[in-house]
Amino acid sequence: MIIIRPIRASDYEALYQCAVESGFGFTSLPVDETLLNKRISRAEQAFSTPKVEFPGEEGYLFVMENTETQDIMGVSGIEASVGLSDAFWHYRLGKEVHHSVRHNVHKELETLTLCNDYTGVSELCTLFLREPYRVNRNGRALSKFRLLFMAEFKERFAKHVIAEMRGISDSEGNSPFWSWLQKHFFGMDFSYADYLTGIGDKTFIFELMPRLPIYLCLLDEAAQAVVGQVHENTTPALELLKSEGFRFKGYVDIFDAGPTVEAEVRQLRTVKSSVIRTVKIGSVEGAETHLMCNRELSSFRALKAKAILEEEQIIISERTADALFLKTGDTLRVAPF
Repeated sequence: MIIIRPIRASDYEALYQCAVESGFGFTSLPVDETLLNKRISRAEQAFSTPKVEFPGEEGYLFVMENTETQDIMGVSGIEASVGLSDAFWHYRLGKEVHHSVRHNVHKELETLTLCNDYTGVSELCTLFLREPYRVNRNGRALSKFRLLFMAEFKERFAKHVIAEMRGISDSEGNSPFWSWLQKHFFGMDFSYADYLTGIGDKTFIFELMPRLPIYLCLLDEAAQAVVGQVHENTTPALELLKSEGFRFKGYVDIFDAGPTVEAEVRQLRTVKSSVIRTVKIGSVEGAETHLMCNRELSSFRALKAKAILEEEQIIISERTADALFLKTGDTLRVAPF
């Protein structure tokens, strides 16, 4: 059975392997033992805190596991509220108009302005599915279940949620956008800047990043071409989020200029369509596949499985019930898959 559950300390080796395989540009999974162990500890603390009054600096990290082989197939996470202790930077795409009636000149110039506009929102992050397991819509489940978790524990998250999409860089970690910034402002390569951000050392951003708006037309053609564009490996993840209701509102990453998409949590497709049903164990032959989770925090479990959804109850197999730690009469949250 393939399930999604909270990460634990014994998953460290698997998490490290995911960090290695994720490659350049995946800031939230640095190949650093101290930082990875810290993320696991933060997650364990978040899942063990039974009650919160408002979203804080909790970080929820989950793994997808094949319970028969005990292989960790991938990882994904949610940050409850970003930018509370460390500044959360973006570039905001804007426009300046230069107009002269007397000289019959009208120029509209796109700009990039450094900002902290997303401070306090929740963030979907750290989505990585290992190559051998990118089959049977596992990636879809590993992404979408987080919306079920947010629907079930809405008090733990902000009203709005974002997701930063990986921007364009080559196999060696070279970003056309960063190359322009490096040449004029930073003097350090993309992979090192990305690493510093991953380990939480962001002071160099404040010290070296240009504070005044940048005219997009002043960037070289290669840098201009990638602003707001997503890495080819991340395109499926972006399309899935767009189908849920996420939209690009003109904010891009300050390193690779990849797009950040946003949404109101309650308006997300999976959140709106999710319902609570009472469990009944029985035959599900010919049933449709649904995404479902139990309603526990520390022992949270989610999966996709066949089920018969009725007005007041849901019929699931005994195997599915066991995987979710449920029995007849318990309740679960379910949404279309």
